[in-house]
Amino acid sequence: MDLLLKKGRPESLLGREAKEIECYEFLDSLGVEYYHVDHRDMPADTMEACVAIDKALECKICKNLFLCNRQKTDFYLLMMPADKPFKTKDLTAQINSARLSFADSDAMLKYLNITPGSVSVLGLMNDSENAVRLLVDKDILSDEYIGCHPCVNTTSMKIKTTDIFDKIIDAVSHTKTIVELPWYD
Repeated sequence: MDLLLKKGRPESLLGREAKEIECYEFLDSLGVEYYHVDHRDMPADTMEACVAIDKALECKICKNLFLCNRQKTDFYLLMMPADKPFKTKDLTAQINSARLSFADSDAMLKYLNITPGSVSVLGLMNDSENAVRLLVDKDILSDEYIGCHPCVNTTSMKIKTTDIFDKIIDAVSHTKTIVELPWYD
């Protein structure tokens, strides 16, 4: 499959899910410049696929983890470098929440209108009640671009980091909490 990086929304929106189309409309309404790569025959659900997609995007797709506390009353979207290991113990003290785990697919759908494998910062546009707290590992802030999904894992996008945190996050009435997660050997 030939992965082509194209500026803006796909030429044809036929056969695309409504939530993907809503992402393009949202970004266009904010005047955010973005690029996309379609990989409909190769969902971003394996390391091999992600490596190929990263290469086509000319940036790395950010790892997005949807987490919750034990009581399932607090929800978090953690953005971090894709190749950085994650251990909950490194995060719990920083956000004053013990016993973090991965939130279930029902919560993903309810709060972000996404499914496993498609977690993305763009899902926050569906969180009108601000039920999800955005956590950002400081290491991704130094990258010029962030790779993410338009709420589906069959297309990937490249967006300027400054646009994500200065335009998109503001537009969805969220704030970011910067965390520092360690690298492990």
